Amino acid sequence: MGRGGAPISVLVVEDEVLISNLVADALSASGFTVHEVTTAGEALQYIGSGAEIDVLFTDVNLPGGMNGAELASRVRKLRPEMPIVYASGRYKLSEIAPLVPRSLFMAKPYDPNEVCALLTRLTGATS
Repeated sequence: MGRGGAPISVLVVEDEVLISNLVADALSASGFTVHEVTTAGEALQYIGSGAEIDVLFTDVNLPGGMNGAELASRVRKLRPEMPIVYASGRYKLSEIAPLVPRSLFMAKPYDPNEVCALLTRLTGATS
């Protein structure tokens, strides 16, 4: 559970609609609240709106001129304590290191249920 017993809120930043939907569906089925966007710019706009987000799950390779690593760096300045999970099928961890503090990397392809388990551990969520 997140703030005051509310579900953990996850912002999923993924430009591949099928992947985004798979992850969002798995997270929702596991009790997370999910908001989906396709670009880093949309993610920053959503976070900047004051939306309650507990964790950021972002692809590294994104359209629109800003990648997931740059997004994570900017989000870290706005929300220093927010856990961040990077995901990529194109880049290896060593190619995007160093990661921002309080973040993890998942290689694609991944099982959406593994994403749920990771975010549950990372946020301390309880069922």
